[in-house]
Amino acid sequence: MAEKRGSLSINSDNIFPIIKKWLYSDHDIFYRELISNGCDAITKLKKLDMMGEYTLPDGYEAKIQVLVDPEEKTLQFIDNGLGMTADEVEEYINQIAFSGATDFIEKYKDKTNDDQIIGHFGLGFYSAFMVADEVHIDTLSYKDGAVAVHWECDGGTEFTMSDGDKDTVGTKITLFLNEDCLQFCNEYKAKEVIQKYCSFMPTKIYLDKVGAEPKEGEPVAINDPTPLWTKSPSECSKEDYLAFYRKVFNDYKEPLFWIHLNMDYPFNLKGILYFPKINMEYESIEGTIKLYNNQVFIADNIKEVIPEFLLLLKGVIDCPDLPLNVSRSALQNDGFVKKISDYISKKVADKLSGMCKTEKEEYEKYWNDISPFIKFGCLKDDKFCEKMTDYILFKNLDGNYMTLPECLEVKPVDVEDEDADVEVVNEDGTSATDSEDTTEEKKEKVIYYVTDEKQQSQYINMFKKAGMDAVILPDNIDQPFISQLEAKNDGIKFQRIDADLTDAFMAKNSKKTMEELKAATEDMEKIFKKAIKKDNITVKVEKLKNKEISSVITLSEESRRMQDMMKMYAMPGMDMGGFGKEGQTLTLNANHKLVQYILENKEGENVSLICEQLYDLALLQHAPLDGEAMSKFVARSNKIMMLLAQ
Repeated sequence: MAEKRGSLSINSDNIFPIIKKWLYSDHDIFYRELISNGCDAITKLKKLDMMGEYTLPDGYEAKIQVLVDPEEKTLQFIDNGLGMTADEVEEYINQIAFSGATDFIEKYKDKTNDDQIIGHFGLGFYSAFMVADEVHIDTLSYKDGAVAVHWECDGGTEFTMSDGDKDTVGTKITLFLNEDCLQFCNEYKAKEVIQKYCSFMPTKIYLDKVGAEPKEGEPVAINDPTPLWTKSPSECSKEDYLAFYRKVFNDYKEPLFWIHLNMDYPFNLKGILYFPKINMEYESIEGTIKLYNNQVFIADNIKEVIPEFLLLLKGVIDCPDLPLNVSRSALQNDGFVKKISDYISKKVADKLSGMCKTEKEEYEKYWNDISPFIKFGCLKDDKFCEKMTDYILFKNLDGNYMTLPECLEVKPVDVEDEDADVEVVNEDGTSATDSEDTTEEKKEKVIYYVTDEKQQSQYINMFKKAGMDAVILPDNIDQPFISQLEAKNDGIKFQRIDADLTDAFMAKNSKKTMEELKAATEDMEKIFKKAIKKDNITVKVEKLKNKEISSVITLSEESRRMQDMMKMYAMPGMDMGGFGKEGQTLTLNANHKLVQYILENKEGENVSLICEQLYDLALLQHAPLDGEAMSKFVARSNKIMMLLAQ
């Protein structure tokens, strides 16, 4: 066969039903498409007036009128834009997917830009056939000597076109609704859908019912053609931002603060992001970011353009440069979208870091509410994390806020140890205690933290008495967040205050005392393992500065984080009855009388009773005992009190 070249052809009999049924996922979207077309027609006419190619009549008011007629089962969309000639109807309507907007932009590309020209694909008009059995167009072009055109189609591929009787410039589209879609000619349904898609379209929209009593006063548009995000931040007051927030999100709780995005280069993007006050314990923290294209609503929470962590916020973003798909309901894959997402993330980081630098008190006031957004953002976005690391706040035991660099600068207060034993002395006569780590500063800096102020209150008291500080990290997100900080910052380690007993809690011991404690540890480990029937526990005897503390349990930071991770992912066997199965250390205070009693009466009849009680008391500092253990603890406590009463 000889080589043959040609163009692929499309059979309209096959493609038209597909356009009607599958182009749009929501049938009510035809309102958006037909009103958008009217907005485009008006925008084009205004641009022609600006360029001197047409003169708008005196008193011209750009508007779109939607008329519902339940009796006749019709809908009409009427605009006073530039209209169409018969040739243009042939070109833009009879040729499926030929965009009048694109054609206009191309024709005048040297004289004007495409701002607020909404349509691009030439398919929006056909959305009417999703709900209508028949569609009529009546139009009159702005051009001198133009003749009105009437066009109609019953939903197939055949149409009729003739001279019309329209006597005003613009276009009227009439939909004869099918029986399944009659709800769309209900006035209240029409208002609901228009407000969903067209609340901020750039042309005033009026909705009326045919045959209804005339309304008193001037007609009121059901949309706002100049939404707050189109204005300069300097033009907007606090009350403007709050009123807009209430109107758009039906949320009467005042947001904490907001960020007004406004840029023209390298792409056009405007918007407002609100940081809402969230009750983390009881409410969902999923927000709503409404995406617009030239003031036309596209969708909520499109993840390609909104950074994932900002989906926790509420707000609006309008970007005319978005590469939309043909139905204008989603984005095409485009590297440009990633740039928009990165820009939004950067602007949020700039705003937050700027607040921390210049409005520290306000920033601190908001911190408990905004910290989940910021920490989640750091986990999800490396660039955001780099910008925000030095502006993360940590609340310390005194309720003061510190940044990460400030936390690293904190040094323990030197607290006098009145009851200390003789210090350990080196052979050269220097203090062994003081000489440790003085020649070279420790490379790893530890930040101690608290997850539950009530549960860990005893450790908090020990820290305060030792002149040490810790930060409060009570939320679930804090665990992966501090792990990330450790991974990204060499030499930083986070450790829960009950993970280990630091030297600051220990009395200074002589060499003889240290030998005695070592021997006591060997004895106590045997006694306790036998009494509490746990072979995997490590027992240590130390002299603590605080003589009121009898016993404490510590769990290595690594083991505890592993347990937290297993709980987070609902892995089995993670009840607190199994607390510390691995890495658990029971420290007994040799300065406490109960511990001294055990050491002096190793085979005494009440030794096992006291051992069990000391162990449970140590466990209670971490979490409640399980039912059986608590019952035994209460019974044992009663028995001990009876012994004391004898």
